[in-house]
Amino acid sequence: MSDKQHHKTIVISDVHLGTSGSKVKELIRFLRHNTCDTLILNGDIIDGWQLRKSGRWKKKHTRFFRLVMKLMAHYDTEVIYLRGNHDDFLDQVLPITFGRFSLLRDYVYESKGKKFYVVHGDVFDSITTNLRWVALLGDVGYTFLLWINKHYNNQRIKRGLPYYSLSQAVKAKVKSAVSYISKYEEELSRLAKLKNFDGVICGHIHQPAIANYDGVMYLNSGDWVESLSALVEDYAGNWELKFYTDLQKDKYLQTEDIELKLKRAKKLKLKDHSGSASNPPV
Repeated sequence: MSDKQHHKTIVISDVHLGTSGSKVKELIRFLRHNTCDTLILNGDIIDGWQLRKSGRWKKKHTRFFRLVMKLMAHYDTEVIYLRGNHDDFLDQVLPITFGRFSLLRDYVYESKGKKFYVVHGDVFDSITTNLRWVALLGDVGYTFLLWINKHYNNQRIKRGLPYYSLSQAVKAKVKSAVSYISKYEEELSRLAKLKNFDGVICGHIHQPAIANYDGVMYLNSGDWVESLSALVEDYAGNWELKFYTDLQKDKYLQTEDIELKLKRAKKLKLKDHSGSASNPPV
């Protein structure tokens, strides 16, 4: 995986730009190594909930959108942005299309004779839809869990260990969460079948998956807070999940990291040198 891989389609969701838990640097690196004809940003790309409270918009968040524009310019990539529950402020402007960029509520994706219903998935979550205050309360607890996860992984990095999603492990152990995920997958697949779709592509629950429910393909792209995953489709119409951890194992990427560190060290050295020249000690 040392060279760039070009795909027919890439689906990404739940980046939560504006939050401290967003792994946007890793996502940028992933998209530099994985390009596509169609990029579907399936909701919660921007976290309006957190930005209205204590979230912060940083340069790296802007850098993500600059990269998306570069993909549009260099690879003629079509970008489909679907709103999620955390970026529901987009309801005020959608639907809107200009050039190869579209901002929509949901989308019908057709490939190799198959039709997929693409939607973030929050509209099928009764808690998020009907009891928004409960969802916001749960968001506080989830944010705290991600804060613990961040500090836990900082310690792992210092010990030379790879990223591990503590929050995903907690969810996997909670019976009610497992039951909710299963029901969510089944309900979405049932809806897709009622609408005569061959499959459904979603996000929302931060649980990457490719499954089959009664002949309907269920595809969930996961997220870029915990699982760091994306759905990719090749030109034969085959879908697979790609994880950032796979990219981390790439020797080329490790070499790239070393080169970046050397460049940064060189810049700092030059900066210190120029500073000392202009401001000699008294």
